[in-house]
Amino acid sequence: MPDTTPPRLAVWSDFGGVLTPPLAHTMKTFCASMGLDQEILGRALATVTARYGTCDIMEPIDTPVVTEEAWLQEIGDVLEAEHGVTLRLTTMADAWFDGRETNHDWVAQLRKARERGAFVGMLSNMVPAWDPYWRRMIEPDGLWDDVILSFEVGHRKPSPGMFELAARRAGVPPERCVLVDDLAQNCAGAEAAGWQSVLFVDAESAGDRLASLWEDFA
Repeated sequence: MPDTTPPRLAVWSDFGGVLTPPLAHTMKTFCASMGLDQEILGRALATVTARYGTCDIMEPIDTPVVTEEAWLQEIGDVLEAEHGVTLRLTTMADAWFDGRETNHDWVAQLRKARERGAFVGMLSNMVPAWDPYWRRMIEPDGLWDDVILSFEVGHRKPSPGMFELAARRAGVPPERCVLVDDLAQNCAGAEAAGWQSVLFVDAESAGDRLASLWEDFA
């Protein structure tokens, strides 16, 4: 007899801003810990980012095309030369993750989806040096069916290659893949690849949306 089991839904969750507080909150906390004016840091980041032909400040270091240490050296040089501010770091990881809280409500929603039979994975634009840090916040075993990180695979959201790879690794067609992400451009990239997307605001509303999609594709 043919297998009549419905294909699974593949739910791919972002990390920063979904499994953690919003990125704006994390940036504000980082600047406060470093004694930096957030606007001035933003200007320096924009200057350095433009050198790499992008407006996405994380793209140079999460693919990566440059090491985090070299990237931070450039930012430090710009801060000093153009703004009279001294910042010399070899990594942001310690300060970026210090006190960063896990969104346990969203973890619970992901576990619920997995219990219902969904494939659950993490799809993140991640800096190589930051890899051990997120793993301390969220134990990968028992939650994820797969984890895809930009620096490991050479693709990043919202590029089509990232979504093609994730659908293939999940073993489901694109229309049964769902990206849960806090950035609209990443959601748009997923939809352009034929995916469903959920723009993350909070765990409850995102969980409700997943439950609705589950009913649609069951």
